[in-house]
Amino acid sequence: MRRLSRRKALSLVKELDAFPKVSDSYVVTSTSGGTVSLIAFSTMALLSVLEFFVYQDTWMKYEYEVDKDFSSKLRINVDITVAMRCQHVGADILDLAETMITSGGLQYEPVVFELTPKQREWQSTLHRIQNRLREEHALQEVLYKSLLKGAPTALPPREAVFMQSPDACRIHGDIYVNKVAGNLHITVGKPIHHPQGHAHIAAFVSHESYNFSHRIDRLCFGEEIPGIINPLDGTEKITYDNNQMYQYFITVVPTKLKTYKITADTHQFSVTERERVINHTAGSHGVSGIFFKYDTSSLMVTVSEQHMPLWQFLVRLCGIIGGIYSTTGMLHSLIGFCFDIVCCRFNLGVYRRRQDAQLQTNNLSNHHAPLLAPNAAHE
Repeated sequence: MRRLSRRKALSLVKELDAFPKVSDSYVVTSTSGGTVSLIAFSTMALLSVLEFFVYQDTWMKYEYEVDKDFSSKLRINVDITVAMRCQHVGADILDLAETMITSGGLQYEPVVFELTPKQREWQSTLHRIQNRLREEHALQEVLYKSLLKGAPTALPPREAVFMQSPDACRIHGDIYVNKVAGNLHITVGKPIHHPQGHAHIAAFVSHESYNFSHRIDRLCFGEEIPGIINPLDGTEKITYDNNQMYQYFITVVPTKLKTYKITADTHQFSVTERERVINHTAGSHGVSGIFFKYDTSSLMVTVSEQHMPLWQFLVRLCGIIGGIYSTTGMLHSLIGFCFDIVCCRFNLGVYRRRQDAQLQTNNLSNHHAPLLAPNAAHE
């Protein structure tokens, strides 16, 4: 009984076989079939390898939501060099609520404004990257994914100490401000705060010493991440007028960065530049200096690194192999069909009927010939 049940089970399994086997005696091989098979197998192998590289690659996904965090502080990272002596220049922040943020987190360092050849080469490379970023924004994804590969984004230090005396002031450090619109400004004189407003002591600085030529080595908001290039990094402005005014209008967007290597809360920003010469007699009023007017966006962007799931990779791989196998089989049959027609190796329609009629006539003539021969001989 057990053997009978096993035989029934095996016969049932055989009936469910969706891949029937063809005996080798019925299989006909050909040179063209072998050539097509080699091409198909090579194409399968090539596309499978390329699909594996696609599986290893990642892409950045952008999601948008309303920023509900209003109580936290916004960090501003500053590294700006101004072509004036440190005792003649001052920097501070005044936000929309008329709250003055002292520059206690900023340091003033006397430096030489002119760059060394190595630093100038670094700045030229940074300018080329910035031009590519303006033309092709997708390059930022490459920067996000390679931010921990050790790519230096800070100005390299000087190789040697110059004999030239410092003629500029490097203002660098970080400041924590409220998440409201504000104005980071660098102008003549040290800032002071009094109950009726905000001012800079500029009476003891001669007008001839005004020079707001500057270089922005680093300006970013939020957590500072190495490898990320910001829109104003490497910006250099040279002026020959003492009353020059530079304005940068910045829109800051809170950004959460989530990759397989790092998770950080940072900020992206876009900027619009404007510069003009202060001339009160011509109606161009204002104060000479460098002004960064920023405002925070109400939207928050989440940038996450995505990877293709394993099941999707297997499905795509099966689609490649099965599609190429089926397509090459159909193409081989179609080419063989066309080749047979061109070479007249089989006939269709009227030609087949004519051939059948001719065969029947030949058969009849062959059958009647032996019967007629004896009668003719008897006569």
